[in-house]
Amino acid sequence: MTVTKMSWRPTYRSSKFRNVYGKVANREHCFDGIPITKNVHDNHFCAVNAKFLAIVTESAGGGSFIVIPVSQSGRIEPHYPKVCGHQGNVLDIKWNPFIDNIIASCSEDSSVRIWEIPEGGLRRNMTEAVLELYGHSRRVGLIEWHPTTSGILFSAGYDYKILIWNLEIGEPVKMIDCHSDVILCMSFNTDGSLLATSCKDKKLRVIEPRSGRVLQEANCKNHKVNRVVFLGNMKRLLTTGVSRWNTRQIALWDQEDLSMPIVEEEIDGLSGLLFPFYDPDTHMLYLAGKGDGNIRYYEITSEKPYLMYLMEFRSPAPQKGLGVMPKHGLDVAACEVFRFYKLVTLKGLVEPISMIVPRRSETYQEDIYPMTAGTEPAISADEWLSGINRDPVLMSLKEGYSRPSQLVFKAPVKEKKSVVVNGIDLLENVPPRTENELLRMFFRQQDELRRLKEELTQKDVKIRQLELELNNLRNNPNNI
Repeated sequence: MTVTKMSWRPTYRSSKFRNVYGKVANREHCFDGIPITKNVHDNHFCAVNAKFLAIVTESAGGGSFIVIPVSQSGRIEPHYPKVCGHQGNVLDIKWNPFIDNIIASCSEDSSVRIWEIPEGGLRRNMTEAVLELYGHSRRVGLIEWHPTTSGILFSAGYDYKILIWNLEIGEPVKMIDCHSDVILCMSFNTDGSLLATSCKDKKLRVIEPRSGRVLQEANCKNHKVNRVVFLGNMKRLLTTGVSRWNTRQIALWDQEDLSMPIVEEEIDGLSGLLFPFYDPDTHMLYLAGKGDGNIRYYEITSEKPYLMYLMEFRSPAPQKGLGVMPKHGLDVAACEVFRFYKLVTLKGLVEPISMIVPRRSETYQEDIYPMTAGTEPAISADEWLSGINRDPVLMSLKEGYSRPSQLVFKAPVKEKKSVVVNGIDLLENVPPRTENELLRMFFRQQDELRRLKEELTQKDVKIRQLELELNNLRNNPNNI
């Protein structure tokens, strides 16, 4: 297969998306005064759904994130309540795609936690998670919900392992152990039967997640892969990375043959990471550079030239990360096909950016809003684990999104169990990650030892008293 080098020569082709433009929300519809995290970890630090916007924040001790109702834009007060139960920095947050008030977070404290946000948002700081999941031996850098079931969560740690959690029992049920370095990115195909990963070991993998079997593997010598995304049902993958000349680059791959990319395209000479976002409904690909303010967008086709460059949204404010609104939260009346929530760290600002198809007609635009993945899970966790695959349950956006999901998250009642990895019970031996954590653990153990010694002394005194009483009774038969 020959690798096609694409040129920037404009091609004139009729496309209903060729005039899509980016529109920044008015200042009153932005979220201001948010102490966005200064962590340099390459994640978005932002998650959004039709109800809430969540942003990882800077915090003095432990890790925290803020949850704001999407409708409550404007300036956020400094003492706005936070979700602050983690002992280390929060590295990733993701909303459950089927239950609007359930969010997962992972942290440097090597735990994954599931939180239930009350209707209307937080009124006070939340420290108690509905589920705390321990199974990784080092910090957890990535989490991803399964796309067709609400009860399965994937987490990737700095122990080079991916754990699959069944949240109905609150336990890890599978471990994928094929990576030899830190996992940089995870992406699912439409029905969640395949998982693509990029890794620091310079390999791109397509994995069957239930068995952990690597179906395809590419050793990327010329194109150092950073991020990967499945292109819906096109049987294609798109990766962003760096060429051998240190220029930013994207590559298109056949998911069944990773021996060579179908197409490679140089983007520019900037150094920031390129985040890819794919919209399977419009076949549009968005590329957003970390540390710059630009978002390029393309249309993906199944025939040559495969990638059609459309336009570029430009902004002087650099983005740290971007949250993406699910389809059912978009403004259909305004012909909005995608919406980003851009984190601008220096200004403490979250800025919505709407991608709009210009149309004169006031009626519903059937051609740009096909049936889309909805808010109902297609399959239960047990069914998926048993080997069943099902495409997402589709919904129409025509009537406007009004029907809330009836699903409720039920946290399992957990007995004291152990998660044993390499002979070490991780629930009993969660290793400290930082010097402060080690000191905290040391002082906690000192207090516990002191308390137990006092308890032992009191019990000794009690035993002695009881022995004396017993002797008195024996020596004085009249009392019997």
